[in-house]
Amino acid sequence: MSTQSTSWHARAASLTPDGRLFINGERVAAADGQTFAKHSPLNGQLLAPVARGQAADVDAAVRAARAAFADRRWAGQPPRARKKVLQRWAELVLAAREELALLETLDMGKPIAHSLAVDVPATANCLAWYGEAIDKVYDEIAPTADTALALITREAMGVIGAIVPWNYPLIMAAWKLGPALAAGNSVVLKPSEKSPFTALRLAELAVQAGVPPGVFNVVPGYGQEAGEALALHMEVDAIGFTGSTRIGRRMLACAAESNLKRVYNELGGKSAFVVFNDAKDVEAAARAAAGAVFYNQGESCNAPTRLLVQQDVLPAFMAALQDEAHKYLPGDPLNQSTEMGALVDAGQMSTVLGYIHQGQAEGAHIAFGGRRVRTETGGYFVEPTIFEGVRNDMKIAREEIFGPVLGVIPFANEAEAVALANDSVYGLQASVWTSQLDRAHRVARALRAGTVHVNQYDEDDITVPFGGYKQSGNGRDKSLHALDKYTELKTTWLRISD
Repeated sequence: MSTQSTSWHARAASLTPDGRLFINGERVAAADGQTFAKHSPLNGQLLAPVARGQAADVDAAVRAARAAFADRRWAGQPPRARKKVLQRWAELVLAAREELALLETLDMGKPIAHSLAVDVPATANCLAWYGEAIDKVYDEIAPTADTALALITREAMGVIGAIVPWNYPLIMAAWKLGPALAAGNSVVLKPSEKSPFTALRLAELAVQAGVPPGVFNVVPGYGQEAGEALALHMEVDAIGFTGSTRIGRRMLACAAESNLKRVYNELGGKSAFVVFNDAKDVEAAARAAAGAVFYNQGESCNAPTRLLVQQDVLPAFMAALQDEAHKYLPGDPLNQSTEMGALVDAGQMSTVLGYIHQGQAEGAHIAFGGRRVRTETGGYFVEPTIFEGVRNDMKIAREEIFGPVLGVIPFANEAEAVALANDSVYGLQASVWTSQLDRAHRVARALRAGTVHVNQYDEDDITVPFGGYKQSGNGRDKSLHALDKYTELKTTWLRISD
């Protein structure tokens, strides 16, 4: 074991996460005192008990958020004041970088190097960016007749319920919190029960930065208890949800059953990665595909798990892809040289292995990987897995696996590639690899996806929107467009006398 790995293991052994709720600026136990056990995917060992938030706890958090919004302790502050607080919060996140990164890795299994280099800095950047942006968002005056003055203003919506998944706990929370809080709303965050600890610590840092008590509350718990209670609550004005399409449908149903609150869903994907025979560098395409699919153990909604490769470059692409896969063999997540860690829990590992068996049963061939490994650790590790001989009607090509599993599908020509890529209920992201500029534009325009990458994958910035077409959701996270989800437009019509 390396010195760096030993250091992180020692710090992990001495860490005692606080799993209590965060309501109205304070850590509190669940109303009925119940907790659930949170085990680490690295080794199956208990991390800490976590408060099992339920309807009563959600109600307390929502009431605190509503009171904070009603007395305008946050919404009434000028944008420049909210900006300073959010930027201070971002600074505190960076100051707590190692603590947050360790919690993130222990909670959901990603490599510590990625938590340090990506998740924590991206979280801080998101909070700081929305802070910087909010005093530069202008309202409008409509072009009416001279006898009237029509003002179009943005107003904070009220109480926002944010429900986020376990694959990027910090980043997904920040994508909701940044625009919602910058706009002046109060927020109740329900993190996944599989990854609650960084959200709870984030709330403590928010209050330390100057976010008033009650403005940001965190209630961990199970989806059918805490999540459903939040989605059904009559005092919640909007839900920002990231997760599965199945639960996204339930969010919409909860809105219909309650107060018709706005629901913004960022859901699943089965993104197509299209490699044409005129791609300038097939090996670069293979590197990008492997990096995008196997990063974060494949637990990414935008992972390009359908690789569509033109037949005459398929042999070269497959050879390069298998070479790349060796770089992602699972290792100790607390070793800073590890590129792929553990799946989030035993249930997710079972799901991924089930899809691998299903792919074989349907006639696809495993070209690389396909097994559980590192069983001696007690953790949940699965090899990077490459299927060849995949048809687009197979289950492994239709359903989101959320693990390090990809399928390679050959195609003959451009028309077939576009048809295959669009033959999915999802439309989150896609990628096109070609050296022809006109083809790049033509195919990108034809693909039904929220983001289309050309000759790369996963290049990104907080300034561009994230979201998808079809059953990949509605609304957009990131960029100034995210503010649309958490604000109301008001028209104020003033009649001017002659």
